[in-house]
Amino acid sequence: MFDPRTKIILTLYASVLVVTTREATWSLAEWGLLLLFVMWIGKIGAYLKWLCLVVPMALFFGAVTWWTADMTAGVKAALNLLILVSVFFTFFNLTTPEDIGNSLVKAGLPYAVAFVFSTSLQFVPIIGRKARNVLDAQRSRGIPLEPGWKALRRYPAFLGPLLIQSFQLAEDLAEAMEARGFGRSGRTFLMVYRLKAIDWIAMGGGLALLVFWFLK
Repeated sequence: MFDPRTKIILTLYASVLVVTTREATWSLAEWGLLLLFVMWIGKIGAYLKWLCLVVPMALFFGAVTWWTADMTAGVKAALNLLILVSVFFTFFNLTTPEDIGNSLVKAGLPYAVAFVFSTSLQFVPIIGRKARNVLDAQRSRGIPLEPGWKALRRYPAFLGPLLIQSFQLAEDLAEAMEARGFGRSGRTFLMVYRLKAIDWIAMGGGLALLVFWFLK
């Protein structure tokens, strides 16, 4: 519906809104709206799995803030982190890395920079799968790699194979890029990225809402 650049700007607007919200009740309302939107786009299952990974980090961040400041600040910090993660979860589920990179090139970003950015987003889940495979393989050999200080000396058994596979993946990618003429000029794109009226309306409405939020 929206151009990827519009989604990026709206995501930045939402992030500023979340960070500048001071009352926990408003933060909960923002989170509730995001949950409704996630349900509407049919990603609630993936969101709950994502949330299981983020909640421990948010609790730790909130506990540290509570210890250094007070309970209210700790609760607010944990909520902010959860809501920010929800904002970017929604963005990345509605926008493919390729669309992000190509639209940034259309906006004037050098293609090489946009390519590195979009490719890094695409390869994060691949590296994650490789890491899980290495962990499973080493555990099947009787090497305990559970989190903790005792397992720290065994981590080279995990990091070594993972780094080797990552370098192999990077080499394969470089060969594929060279074979397809990565550095040639006159590059064209399959999809035409153009800001339509609905994009300008959405960006203008988001900016107006943000200004109203700061002036209220």
